[in-house]
Amino acid sequence: MARGHGDDDGGPVRILVVEDEESYREALLAGLSKEGYEVELAADGIDGLRRFAARLPDLVLLDVLLPGMSGTEVCRRMRDIAPVPVIMVSALDTEVDIVLGLELGAADYVTKPYHLRELVARVQAVLRRVAPPVYREVGAGPVRPEAPRQDAVNAGPVRVDFARRVVSAGGKPVHLSRREFDLLALLLSPPGQVRTRDELIDRLWSGRDLADTRTLDTHVRRLRVKLEQDPAHPQYLVTVRGVGFRFDAEGRGEPEFDDR
Repeated sequence: MARGHGDDDGGPVRILVVEDEESYREALLAGLSKEGYEVELAADGIDGLRRFAARLPDLVLLDVLLPGMSGTEVCRRMRDIAPVPVIMVSALDTEVDIVLGLELGAADYVTKPYHLRELVARVQAVLRRVAPPVYREVGAGPVRPEAPRQDAVNAGPVRVDFARRVVSAGGKPVHLSRREFDLLALLLSPPGQVRTRDELIDRLWSGRDLADTRTLDTHVRRLRVKLEQDPAHPQYLVTVRGVGFRFDAEGRGEPEFDDR
């Protein structure tokens, strides 16, 4: 039976590399292993999916142009199995390709050729972003801490189960997209803390220009529709004018401003 990523506390962080080019596979194996990661290799999408389901990794490096099954289809199927972060890697660098990868649920998109140090930095950034309290640097490389993070948060009418990625509002289940869930998780870590627009964009879309402020506003509006009784007059997911957003667990709504 597949184990959930992060289940064996204290073990090395596991990365599954799905890459059909042997030169890239070997370079990633050597480079990531040197950084202290446990690396598993797959040469095509079908083998990658099999390895993913058999032993869930903590992160996947997934090539887009794979033989047999495309990387986009592999990513879609992986997202159906478990919410493991995926970094897509490809020689395709048009905005359409990047947007498609991110909309499929990829945590980041890296274009070939790349420098190994840049890719390692992206890996570290994604691991910090998806589970900030879980990963830390100890000794030769990143390991999981002995104590797990808080698995659930209650804030006003909203309850979030981080372990199962389940959300309810007023006791009723709420379906969120992956990006909506990640946005809500950031706003609840902890509730009440103001998150700037730049911070949210950087942590949710890796700071890409395509993720402009309108994209963020669209996701905030969708969350309000799903969580607020009156989305036009939000009481919990409130705007901090000129700064960003915060989640007010007490439901006091947005403050009124005197512009005089």
